[in-house]
Amino acid sequence: MEKTKHRQHIVTYSLIGLNIIYFLFLSMLGDTETDIDMMIKYGAMYEPLLLEKGEYFRLLSSCFMHFGIEHLVSNMLVLFLMGDNLERYLGHIKFLILYIASGIIGNVVSLYYHNIIGEFVVSAGASGAVFGVSGAILWILMRNKGQLDELSLNRILLMIGMNIYIGVTGSGVDNAAHIGGLLSGFILAVLFYRMPKKRSRGEWDYM
Repeated sequence: MEKTKHRQHIVTYSLIGLNIIYFLFLSMLGDTETDIDMMIKYGAMYEPLLLEKGEYFRLLSSCFMHFGIEHLVSNMLVLFLMGDNLERYLGHIKFLILYIASGIIGNVVSLYYHNIIGEFVVSAGASGAVFGVSGAILWILMRNKGQLDELSLNRILLMIGMNIYIGVTGSGVDNAAHIGGLLSGFILAVLFYRMPKKRSRGEWDYM
């Protein structure tokens, strides 16, 4: 039973593992919080290199990079708490697609926003993808009348609201990527999610 449970969350755990491994690798090369040149060299988002040199891989690579241990822990904690639920509701492949797509779309929105305001920023982090997970959970709870398993609509709305507030009022936070990830996760969940089919004896099976 325990092995089956771990297999249900294999993508979530693999994503957390990849983020931690890449963070440890970068930490051996320099200070991830202050060594901006090193972060750019190894895949952080930076508009001139992406648009002028065609380094589009940064849209994805930056999703696995973090500025310091606190940045990493905060994102991985949310992914750990909610990713396993979303992976169970959507299945491995759809969950992975939603996570990666939300991260990339969040970066595109951030790129567009900073281009409009005329700023060149170096950005990295799984926040766009993690907000995509939050957006998807939000839609699933709306479809299930605000409650599913241990999740509740009020709790998710409070968490999303607090994170957006911190992004708006704080410094050095890429709120454009957060909102882009949130909206993309919500929309993809509308496309991917199917209501659970009720079994006998009160059990549920996800279609």
